Amino acid sequence: MSRKKSVTLKDLANELGVTIQTISKALRGHPGMSEETRQLIWQKANEKGYRTKEQLRQLEQDRIPPYPVFQRRFVLVQSEQSLGFHRLLMQGLHERFAEYGHRITPLVLPQSLQPARFEEWVEEQSILYADGIFIAPRVTPDWFEERLLQLDAPRILLNFPPPEAKVDSVVWDVYEAMYVCVRTLHRKGHRNIMYVGDISSQRGFILRWQAFVEAMKECGGDIRPEQHVVEERRNDEQWLDLVEQRFKKAEPTAVICGIDEDVTPIYYRLKSLVEIPRECSFIGFLNEPSAMLPLVDRPSLLIRETGYRAADRMLWRIANPQQPYEHIRLRAGFQPGNTVAFA
Repeated sequence: MSRKKSVTLKDLANELGVTIQTISKALRGHPGMSEETRQLIWQKANEKGYRTKEQLRQLEQDRIPPYPVFQRRFVLVQSEQSLGFHRLLMQGLHERFAEYGHRITPLVLPQSLQPARFEEWVEEQSILYADGIFIAPRVTPDWFEERLLQLDAPRILLNFPPPEAKVDSVVWDVYEAMYVCVRTLHRKGHRNIMYVGDISSQRGFILRWQAFVEAMKECGGDIRPEQHVVEERRNDEQWLDLVEQRFKKAEPTAVICGIDEDVTPIYYRLKSLVEIPRECSFIGFLNEPSAMLPLVDRPSLLIRETGYRAADRMLWRIANPQQPYEHIRLRAGFQPGNTVAFA
């Protein structure tokens, strides 16, 4: 693979129709422009493979070649349960690897696969011939993630790591996100907050609930088990009926729905009972805005950015195989919408 022609600040300025000074300030993080302009400049610089001196020094320090001479192939392994993250994760991974000329291929675990056929499936998919393996969140069944973590290849887990796992991990921080949600509601006067979401089947789900409980205690809120719906959604109507029953009993002033696919059914069931946000505020852990919903208040879950950062980590791990494993959590912000009001 031939080396790319070097891109200059003047090239970027001419293409975007701004000054060289504006390009330089944006790439160095200096003020003096809108965030929209800064983001546009960063995207164009990444697309063209431009590197600042600071970035080149960091790449050299990390022993990552800024202009590789051959193309690497990576795979993202996932199950059907993790497909909700697929587009955003793949976008981040592809954007970063495209800057180096590498490629990323998605693989979906067949639901019918049995443990005895795991090695055969790995061979059929040429997984061990890839330069690195990304393991998506919510990979089920549990044995599959465990077996993937045992493979003899560079691996990045896009999830909170299990105890004693010898792997680097990169993940959007749902623990921080839940704290942000509870504190946002608390600042608006809410104390009686109801949580809805499975709290046991995935590590990320468990952390959401733990953060909710701790944040509520910190804010002086009331935690009563009968106030929340923490069962896994199976039969939709029965589950929604349970939500309605506990909602009527607890009479919360706000509801947090902690799982993306549960947000839409919960919102519309609550909307049939009360006026949102005047009578009850609502926050949903959406992966991204949904055309099926109004502008819902939500934490900003940095899923695409996790893919982008994980690509960096993979290249670093390949170049530094003996270094200690690290866990990287991308901190969430908050995206205000039209579903939260003062209590």
